[in-house]
Amino acid sequence: MDEISEVVDSRSMAPTKEAVIEVLRPVQDPELHRSIVDLEMVREVEIDGQSVRVLIALTVAGCPLKAEITERVTNAVMPLEGVKKVEVEMTVMTPEELQGIRQKMGGSTGVAAHGHGTAAREMPFAKSRTRVLAITSGKGGVGKSTVTVNLAVALAAQGHDVGIIDADVYGFSIPQMLGVEDEPEIDSGGMVIPPVAHGVTCISIGFFVEDEKPVMWRGPMLHKALEQFLVDVKWGDLEFLLIDMPPGTGDVALSIAKQLPQAETYVVTTPQNAAQRVARRSGAMAREVGSPVAGIIENMTGSVFGEGGGAELAASLNAPLLAQLPLVSALREAGDKGLPVVVS
Repeated sequence: MDEISEVVDSRSMAPTKEAVIEVLRPVQDPELHRSIVDLEMVREVEIDGQSVRVLIALTVAGCPLKAEITERVTNAVMPLEGVKKVEVEMTVMTPEELQGIRQKMGGSTGVAAHGHGTAAREMPFAKSRTRVLAITSGKGGVGKSTVTVNLAVALAAQGHDVGIIDADVYGFSIPQMLGVEDEPEIDSGGMVIPPVAHGVTCISIGFFVEDEKPVMWRGPMLHKALEQFLVDVKWGDLEFLLIDMPPGTGDVALSIAKQLPQAETYVVTTPQNAAQRVARRSGAMAREVGSPVAGIIENMTGSVFGEGGGAELAASLNAPLLAQLPLVSALREAGDKGLPVVVS
């Protein structure tokens, strides 16, 4: 009898669907600043005893504010009498539904939020758990892409969710070095589904241009392409996003600095004195735009390129020397075969 009475009591205390909707009405979308109920983002409310499941429709997939919305919904529903557990699930609006919201908001340009509005474009991943690591160098040929690929694969092997953006638009190499066999796909909402290799999700301009055809773009086109890589790609909930930066301090570096001000900068150099002097400019630029120089990586250590460059660069930038990687043929061969050396 006691067990039966407990069941009856739990059912009598269970909240109603109407009560859940009412407590969600004051909850605002963090980008649109309108009620998620009024915006018809609340698609389903299911109640099972003392558990409540809420299905929220995001305006676009890969929404960087997903965690914030989840927290707001949970905090609103949990105080209801009889609620012991809140589960928030996400779906994505269709293009037609998104257009309906635009009309409801009066055609405001900020309506395409969570990846398409102005504020979201300026700071993608700002409110997610993603750590953005910008792997840069002063000059080409120092092994920056090799470092990026092997670091990404090593992190993935440890169980982390990892992605790479090949931002070296003119000298893209990530797809080949990762051994990517699949092409990106487009989902029903127009989002790019990036391919995965060795547990690492990646996107590169190399997927969208013909083989051997040079990329001849000016600054605005580069900026637009990188913006799309950030907000129109279905990244999911990454823990690490590595950016394989182009060498130097040109348009791409400035675009990344503007769109991802939270990025940590890691500078790759060879032991050669001339290389570290050029690399110092990349570190100095990172500091100028507010990106902390988190560390220096010396590649091709113990080779004909001399010695001491990494330590000297670390001292000049007041950053730690994190690693000294030897120049070995296996590293080069692994990259050429699309099988990173941390795997092979």
